[in-house]
Amino acid sequence: MNKTNIQAPSLANLLTHHSEKWRAFDRDVLPLPVAEMDYPVAEPIRAVLQEMITNSDLGYLGAVPELAEGFAKFAAERWNWSVDTSQVRVASDVGVAVVEVLRVITRPGDTILINSPVYQNFYNWINETQLTKIDVPFTRTGISSQMLNPWQLDLDAIEKVYASGLKVHLLCSPHNPLGRVYSKEELERIALMAKTYGVLVISDEIHAPLTFSSHTFFPFLGINETAREVGITVTAASKGWNIAGLKCAIIVSQNDEIKAKLDLMPAAVHFRAAILGAFASAVAFADCGSWLDSVITQLDHNRLMLQDLLATHLPSVTYDLPQNSYLAWVDLSSLNLGENPAATLLEKGRVAFNAGSIYGVQASQYVRLNFATSPEIITEAIARIVKAI
Repeated sequence: MNKTNIQAPSLANLLTHHSEKWRAFDRDVLPLPVAEMDYPVAEPIRAVLQEMITNSDLGYLGAVPELAEGFAKFAAERWNWSVDTSQVRVASDVGVAVVEVLRVITRPGDTILINSPVYQNFYNWINETQLTKIDVPFTRTGISSQMLNPWQLDLDAIEKVYASGLKVHLLCSPHNPLGRVYSKEELERIALMAKTYGVLVISDEIHAPLTFSSHTFFPFLGINETAREVGITVTAASKGWNIAGLKCAIIVSQNDEIKAKLDLMPAAVHFRAAILGAFASAVAFADCGSWLDSVITQLDHNRLMLQDLLATHLPSVTYDLPQNSYLAWVDLSSLNLGENPAATLLEKGRVAFNAGSIYGVQASQYVRLNFATSPEIITEAIARIVKAI
Protein backbone atom coordinates (compact mmCIF):
# COMPACT_ATOMS: atom_id res chain seq x y z
CA MET A 1 0.00 0.00 0.00
CA ASN A 2 1.10 3.55 -0.61
CA LYS A 3 1.81 5.31 2.64
CA THR A 4 1.28 8.97 3.46
CA ASN A 5 3.36 10.74 6.05
CA ILE A 6 0.94 11.44 8.90
CA GLN A 7 1.97 14.04 11.43
CA ALA A 8 0.35 15.46 14.54
CA PRO A 9 -0.62 19.15 14.54
CA SER A 10 1.26 21.68 16.62
CA LEU A 11 0.65 21.94 20.34
CA ALA A 12 -1.07 25.28 19.80
CA ASN A 13 -3.54 23.60 17.43
CA LEU A 14 -4.10 20.64 19.74
CA LEU A 15 -4.94 22.97 22.61
CA THR A 16 -8.04 24.03 20.64
CA HIS A 17 -9.42 20.47 20.70
CA HIS A 18 -12.54 19.69 22.74
CA SER A 19 -11.84 16.13 23.92
CA GLU A 20 -11.17 15.08 27.51
CA LYS A 21 -7.45 14.77 26.80
CA TRP A 22 -7.19 18.49 26.05
CA ARG A 23 -9.73 19.79 28.57
CA ALA A 24 -8.89 17.81 31.70
CA PHE A 25 -5.84 19.87 32.68
CA ASP A 26 -4.68 23.47 32.89
CA ARG A 27 -3.32 24.82 29.61
CA ASP A 28 0.27 24.77 30.84
CA VAL A 29 0.10 20.99 31.37
CA LEU A 30 1.32 18.70 28.60
CA PRO A 31 -1.31 15.90 28.58
CA LEU A 32 -0.24 12.37 27.62
CA PRO A 33 -2.70 10.12 29.49
CA VAL A 34 -5.93 9.52 27.54
CA ALA A 35 -5.69 6.78 24.89
CA GLU A 36 -6.47 8.79 21.78
CA MET A 37 -4.15 9.83 18.98
CA ASP A 38 -3.28 13.37 17.90
CA TYR A 39 -3.22 12.52 14.18
CA PRO A 40 -5.65 13.88 11.56
CA VAL A 41 -8.55 11.57 10.73
CA ALA A 42 -8.31 9.48 7.55
CA GLU A 43 -9.78 11.19 4.48
CA PRO A 44 -12.40 8.48 3.69
CA ILE A 45 -13.76 8.84 7.23
CA ARG A 46 -13.81 12.61 6.93
CA ALA A 47 -15.63 12.31 3.59
CA VAL A 48 -18.44 10.07 4.86
CA LEU A 49 -18.98 12.28 7.89
CA GLN A 50 -19.08 15.43 5.79
CA GLU A 51 -21.50 13.85 3.33
CA MET A 52 -23.88 12.72 6.07
CA ILE A 53 -23.79 16.09 7.82
CA THR A 54 -24.28 17.99 4.57
CA ASN A 55 -27.32 15.84 3.81
CA SER A 56 -28.66 16.15 7.37
CA ASP A 57 -28.40 12.37 7.57
CA LEU A 58 -28.24 12.31 11.36
CA GLY A 59 -31.13 10.12 12.46
CA TYR A 60 -31.20 7.09 14.71
CA LEU A 61 -29.04 4.13 13.81
CA GLY A 62 -30.84 1.40 11.91
CA ALA A 63 -29.46 -1.52 9.94
CA VAL A 64 -25.80 -1.10 9.04
CA PRO A 65 -24.60 -4.24 7.21
CA GLU A 66 -21.68 -2.19 5.89
CA LEU A 67 -20.06 -2.33 9.32
CA ALA A 68 -20.00 -6.13 9.58
CA GLU A 69 -18.87 -6.38 5.97
CA GLY A 70 -16.10 -3.84 6.48
CA PHE A 71 -14.85 -5.55 9.61
CA ALA A 72 -14.93 -8.95 7.92
CA LYS A 73 -12.91 -7.56 5.01
CA PHE A 74 -10.32 -6.09 7.37
CA ALA A 75 -10.11 -9.24 9.51
CA ALA A 76 -9.60 -11.45 6.45
CA GLU A 77 -6.91 -9.23 4.97
CA ARG A 78 -4.98 -8.53 8.17
CA TRP A 79 -5.47 -11.64 10.28
CA ASN A 80 -6.72 -14.36 7.92
CA TRP A 81 -9.84 -14.57 10.05
CA SER A 82 -13.12 -15.49 8.36
CA VAL A 83 -15.78 -13.55 10.28
CA ASP A 84 -19.44 -14.62 10.29
CA THR A 85 -21.08 -11.27 9.46
CA SER A 86 -24.44 -12.51 10.75
CA GLN A 87 -22.90 -12.60 14.25
CA VAL A 88 -21.49 -9.06 14.31
CA ARG A 89 -23.50 -6.78 16.59
CA VAL A 90 -23.28 -3.05 17.25
CA ALA A 91 -22.87 -1.32 20.62
CA SER A 92 -22.01 2.25 21.56
CA ASP A 93 -18.52 1.45 22.85
CA VAL A 94 -16.44 -1.47 24.07
CA GLY A 95 -17.27 -0.81 27.71
CA VAL A 96 -21.00 -0.92 27.05
CA ALA A 97 -20.48 -4.04 24.94
CA VAL A 98 -18.69 -5.88 27.76
CA VAL A 99 -21.23 -4.84 30.38
CA GLU A 100 -24.21 -5.85 28.23
CA VAL A 101 -22.63 -9.21 27.41
CA LEU A 102 -21.94 -9.83 31.09
CA ARG A 103 -25.53 -9.00 31.97
CA VAL A 104 -26.88 -11.86 29.85
CA ILE A 105 -24.27 -14.50 30.72
CA THR A 106 -23.63 -13.88 34.43
CA ARG A 107 -25.45 -13.23 37.67
CA PRO A 108 -24.29 -10.94 40.50
CA GLY A 109 -21.67 -12.76 42.54
CA ASP A 110 -20.32 -14.87 39.67
CA THR A 111 -16.54 -14.89 39.35
CA ILE A 112 -14.60 -13.12 36.63
CA LEU A 113 -10.86 -13.33 36.00
CA ILE A 114 -8.56 -10.49 34.97
CA ASN A 115 -4.80 -10.24 34.62
CA SER A 116 -3.40 -7.08 36.15
CA PRO A 117 -2.02 -4.56 35.54
CA VAL A 118 -4.89 -4.03 33.14
CA TYR A 119 -7.01 -1.31 31.55
CA GLN A 120 -8.59 0.56 34.44
CA ASN A 121 -12.18 0.32 33.21
CA PHE A 122 -12.12 -3.47 33.56
CA TYR A 123 -12.55 -2.83 37.29
CA ASN A 124 -15.46 -0.46 36.66
CA TRP A 125 -17.25 -2.96 34.39
CA ILE A 126 -16.86 -5.69 36.99
CA ASN A 127 -18.27 -3.46 39.73
CA GLU A 128 -21.17 -2.36 37.52
CA THR A 129 -22.21 -5.96 36.91
CA GLN A 130 -21.66 -6.93 40.58
CA LEU A 131 -19.26 -9.74 39.78
CA THR A 132 -16.55 -11.14 42.02
CA LYS A 133 -13.09 -10.30 40.70
CA ILE A 134 -10.24 -12.80 40.68
CA ASP A 135 -6.81 -11.60 39.58
CA VAL A 136 -3.90 -13.65 38.27
CA PRO A 137 -1.35 -10.88 37.67
CA PHE A 138 1.32 -10.78 35.01
CA THR A 139 4.89 -11.29 36.21
CA ARG A 140 7.92 -9.57 34.73
CA THR A 141 10.77 -11.88 33.76
CA GLY A 142 13.32 -9.10 33.33
CA ILE A 143 14.14 -10.26 29.80
CA SER A 144 13.27 -7.44 27.42
CA SER A 145 14.12 -6.66 23.80
CA GLN A 146 12.55 -5.23 20.68
CA MET A 147 11.08 -8.66 19.93
CA LEU A 148 10.43 -9.94 23.45
CA ASN A 149 7.99 -8.49 25.96
CA PRO A 150 9.04 -9.52 29.48
CA TRP A 151 5.53 -9.66 30.95
CA GLN A 152 4.33 -13.25 31.24
CA LEU A 153 1.04 -14.94 32.14
CA ASP A 154 1.04 -17.77 34.67
CA LEU A 155 -1.14 -20.17 32.69
CA ASP A 156 -0.88 -22.88 35.35
CA ALA A 157 -2.28 -20.47 37.95
CA ILE A 158 -5.01 -19.48 35.49
CA GLU A 159 -5.97 -23.13 35.03
CA LYS A 160 -6.41 -23.52 38.79
CA VAL A 161 -8.79 -20.55 38.78
CA TYR A 162 -10.67 -21.98 35.81
CA ALA A 163 -11.03 -25.30 37.63
CA SER A 164 -12.45 -23.57 40.73
CA GLY A 165 -15.70 -22.74 38.96
CA LEU A 166 -14.82 -19.51 37.18
CA LYS A 167 -17.58 -18.03 35.01
CA VAL A 168 -15.75 -15.53 32.74
CA HIS A 169 -12.20 -14.60 31.77
CA LEU A 170 -12.01 -10.97 30.61
CA LEU A 171 -8.96 -10.90 28.37
CA CYS A 172 -7.25 -7.73 27.17
CA SER A 173 -5.75 -8.70 23.79
CA PRO A 174 -3.50 -7.04 22.81
CA HIS A 175 -2.79 -5.96 26.34
CA ASN A 176 -3.27 -2.43 27.68
CA PRO A 177 -1.09 -1.09 29.29
CA LEU A 178 1.65 -3.67 28.72
CA GLY A 179 1.60 -3.44 24.91
CA ARG A 180 1.84 -7.20 24.77
CA VAL A 181 0.57 -9.42 21.95
CA TYR A 182 -0.40 -12.95 22.98
CA SER A 183 1.13 -15.88 21.15
CA LYS A 184 -1.03 -18.37 19.29
CA GLU A 185 0.06 -21.07 21.73
CA GLU A 186 -1.08 -19.03 24.73
CA LEU A 187 -4.49 -18.41 23.20
CA GLU A 188 -4.86 -22.06 22.21
CA ARG A 189 -4.25 -23.13 25.78
CA ILE A 190 -6.68 -20.55 27.14
CA ALA A 191 -9.33 -21.79 24.70
CA LEU A 192 -8.74 -25.42 25.63
CA MET A 193 -8.89 -24.67 29.36
CA ALA A 194 -12.06 -22.61 28.86
CA LYS A 195 -13.78 -25.53 27.10
CA THR A 196 -12.57 -28.03 29.67
CA TYR A 197 -13.87 -26.04 32.65
CA GLY A 198 -16.88 -24.29 31.13
CA VAL A 199 -15.46 -20.74 31.13
CA LEU A 200 -16.50 -17.99 28.71
CA VAL A 201 -13.66 -15.84 27.36
CA ILE A 202 -14.46 -12.23 26.45
CA SER A 203 -11.57 -10.86 24.42
CA ASP A 204 -11.25 -7.06 24.27
CA GLU A 205 -9.35 -6.56 20.99
CA ILE A 206 -9.77 -2.82 20.51
CA HIS A 207 -6.03 -2.15 20.05
CA ALA A 208 -5.49 -5.04 17.61
CA PRO A 209 -5.35 -3.00 14.36
CA LEU A 210 -2.30 -1.13 15.69
CA THR A 211 0.04 -4.14 15.97
CA PHE A 212 3.57 -3.46 14.73
CA SER A 213 4.83 -5.39 11.72
CA SER A 214 7.46 -7.15 13.85
CA HIS A 215 4.68 -9.06 15.63
CA THR A 216 1.57 -11.01 14.71
CA PHE A 217 -1.81 -10.48 16.31
CA PHE A 218 -4.06 -13.53 16.62
CA PRO A 219 -7.82 -12.86 17.01
CA PHE A 220 -9.19 -15.15 19.69
CA LEU A 221 -12.09 -16.35 17.54
CA GLY A 222 -9.71 -16.97 14.65
CA ILE A 223 -7.54 -19.41 16.64
CA ASN A 224 -9.57 -22.60 16.23
CA GLU A 225 -13.03 -24.12 16.62
CA THR A 226 -12.50 -24.55 20.35
CA ALA A 227 -12.00 -20.80 20.78
CA ARG A 228 -15.16 -20.13 18.80
CA GLU A 229 -17.09 -22.42 21.16
CA VAL A 230 -16.01 -20.46 24.25
CA GLY A 231 -15.28 -16.94 23.06
CA ILE A 232 -16.78 -13.53 22.35
CA THR A 233 -14.81 -10.64 20.89
CA VAL A 234 -15.50 -6.97 21.58
CA THR A 235 -13.67 -4.40 19.49
CA ALA A 236 -14.00 -1.12 17.62
CA ALA A 237 -12.37 1.13 15.05
CA SER A 238 -12.04 3.83 17.68
CA LYS A 239 -8.40 3.24 18.71
CA GLY A 240 -7.02 2.27 15.32
CA TRP A 241 -8.57 5.20 13.45
CA ASN A 242 -8.88 7.75 16.27
CA ILE A 243 -12.68 8.08 16.28
CA ALA A 244 -13.58 7.25 19.89
CA GLY A 245 -15.93 10.23 20.16
CA LEU A 246 -18.17 8.83 17.43
CA LYS A 247 -19.36 6.06 19.79
CA CYS A 248 -19.50 2.75 17.99
CA ALA A 249 -18.17 -0.72 18.78
CA ILE A 250 -18.93 -4.27 17.75
CA ILE A 251 -19.60 -7.58 19.51
CA VAL A 252 -18.51 -10.63 17.52
CA SER A 253 -19.41 -14.28 18.10
CA GLN A 254 -18.99 -17.36 15.95
CA ASN A 255 -21.04 -20.05 17.66
CA ASP A 256 -24.78 -20.72 17.57
CA GLU A 257 -25.12 -21.36 21.30
CA ILE A 258 -23.31 -18.15 22.19
CA LYS A 259 -25.33 -16.28 19.57
CA ALA A 260 -28.54 -17.44 21.24
CA LYS A 261 -27.32 -16.02 24.56
CA LEU A 262 -26.40 -12.71 22.96
CA ASP A 263 -29.85 -12.54 21.36
CA LEU A 264 -31.13 -11.88 24.90
CA MET A 265 -29.44 -8.49 24.99
CA PRO A 266 -31.83 -5.53 24.75
CA ALA A 267 -32.43 -4.13 21.26
CA ALA A 268 -31.31 -0.79 22.65
CA VAL A 269 -27.71 -2.01 22.74
CA HIS A 270 -27.72 -1.45 18.96
CA PHE A 271 -29.80 1.73 18.86
CA ARG A 272 -27.71 3.53 21.48
CA ALA A 273 -24.74 3.56 19.11
CA ALA A 274 -24.30 6.64 16.92
CA ILE A 275 -25.13 6.63 13.22
CA LEU A 276 -22.02 8.68 12.41
CA GLY A 277 -19.85 6.26 14.36
CA ALA A 278 -21.29 3.20 12.67
CA PHE A 279 -20.72 4.43 9.13
CA ALA A 280 -17.34 5.97 9.96
CA SER A 281 -16.28 2.64 11.45
CA ALA A 282 -17.47 0.75 8.38
CA VAL A 283 -15.38 3.00 6.15
CA ALA A 284 -12.38 2.75 8.49
CA PHE A 285 -12.31 -1.03 8.35
CA ALA A 286 -13.04 -1.27 4.63
CA ASP A 287 -11.12 1.61 3.09
CA CYS A 288 -8.55 3.08 5.48
CA GLY A 289 -5.84 0.44 5.59
CA SER A 290 -3.26 2.68 3.96
CA TRP A 291 -3.85 5.42 6.53
CA LEU A 292 -3.51 2.85 9.31
CA ASP A 293 -0.21 1.60 7.90
CA SER A 294 1.12 5.15 7.87
CA VAL A 295 0.09 5.68 11.48
CA ILE A 296 1.75 2.43 12.55
CA THR A 297 4.95 3.57 10.81
CA GLN A 298 4.86 6.81 12.80
CA LEU A 299 4.11 5.01 16.05
CA ASP A 300 7.00 2.62 15.42
CA HIS A 301 9.30 5.61 15.04
CA ASN A 302 7.91 7.16 18.22
CA ARG A 303 8.26 4.07 20.40
CA LEU A 304 11.94 3.77 19.41
CA MET A 305 12.52 7.49 19.83
CA LEU A 306 11.04 7.31 23.32
CA GLN A 307 13.42 4.45 24.12
CA ASP A 308 16.39 6.56 22.98
CA LEU A 309 15.24 9.63 24.92
CA LEU A 310 14.84 7.65 28.12
CA ALA A 311 18.19 5.91 27.68
CA THR A 312 19.89 9.27 27.18
CA HIS A 313 18.17 11.42 29.80
CA LEU A 314 16.71 8.94 32.32
CA PRO A 315 18.83 5.78 32.01
CA SER A 316 17.59 4.29 35.30
CA VAL A 317 13.99 4.22 34.07
CA THR A 318 12.65 0.91 32.75
CA TYR A 319 10.64 0.92 29.53
CA ASP A 320 9.76 -2.24 27.61
CA LEU A 321 9.03 -1.64 23.94
CA PRO A 322 5.33 -2.25 23.26
CA GLN A 323 4.51 -4.75 20.53
CA ASN A 324 1.30 -2.94 19.77
CA SER A 325 -0.41 0.46 19.88
CA TYR A 326 0.87 3.72 21.38
CA LEU A 327 0.95 3.22 25.14
CA ALA A 328 4.28 3.09 26.95
CA TRP A 329 4.40 1.35 30.33
CA VAL A 330 7.22 3.07 32.18
CA ASP A 331 8.71 2.11 35.56
CA LEU A 332 9.82 5.26 37.43
CA SER A 333 10.66 3.60 40.74
CA SER A 334 14.33 4.55 40.43
CA LEU A 335 13.46 8.26 40.42
CA ASN A 336 12.05 8.24 43.97
CA LEU A 337 9.05 10.40 43.10
CA GLY A 338 6.94 9.30 46.05
CA GLU A 339 3.85 7.14 46.34
CA ASN A 340 2.30 8.53 43.16
CA PRO A 341 4.90 9.49 40.54
CA ALA A 342 2.21 10.68 38.13
CA ALA A 343 0.94 13.21 40.69
CA THR A 344 4.48 14.42 41.39
CA LEU A 345 5.21 14.91 37.69
CA LEU A 346 1.94 16.76 37.20
CA GLU A 347 2.72 19.10 40.06
CA LYS A 348 6.43 19.66 39.48
CA GLY A 349 6.81 19.02 35.76
CA ARG A 350 3.40 20.08 34.42
CA VAL A 351 3.20 16.87 32.40
CA ALA A 352 0.31 14.43 32.80
CA PHE A 353 0.41 10.63 32.58
CA ASN A 354 -1.89 7.90 33.85
CA ALA A 355 -0.91 6.67 37.30
CA GLY A 356 0.12 3.03 37.30
CA SER A 357 -1.94 2.30 40.41
CA ILE A 358 -5.23 2.52 38.48
CA TYR A 359 -4.17 -0.56 36.48
CA GLY A 360 -3.18 -2.63 39.51
CA VAL A 361 -2.11 -1.98 43.09
CA GLN A 362 1.31 -3.50 42.40
CA ALA A 363 2.02 -0.90 39.68
CA SER A 364 2.10 2.27 41.79
CA GLN A 365 5.56 3.28 40.53
CA TYR A 366 4.58 3.03 36.87
CA VAL A 367 3.01 5.55 34.56
CA ARG A 368 1.27 5.02 31.23
CA LEU A 369 2.48 7.41 28.54
CA ASN A 370 0.65 8.03 25.26
CA PHE A 371 3.16 8.53 22.44
CA ALA A 372 0.65 8.90 19.59
CA THR A 373 1.66 12.48 19.06
CA SER A 374 4.47 14.53 17.55
CA PRO A 375 8.15 13.84 18.23
CA GLU A 376 8.38 17.39 19.56
CA ILE A 377 5.76 16.77 22.21
CA ILE A 378 7.34 13.47 23.24
CA THR A 379 10.71 15.19 23.56
CA GLU A 380 9.17 17.95 25.65
CA ALA A 381 7.48 15.41 27.90
CA ILE A 382 10.79 13.74 28.76
CA ALA A 383 12.39 17.13 29.31
CA ARG A 384 9.65 17.95 31.82
CA ILE A 385 10.27 14.71 33.70
CA VAL A 386 13.96 15.55 33.90
CA LYS A 387 13.15 19.03 35.14
CA ALA A 388 10.78 17.66 37.78
CA ILE A 389 13.39 15.44 39.38
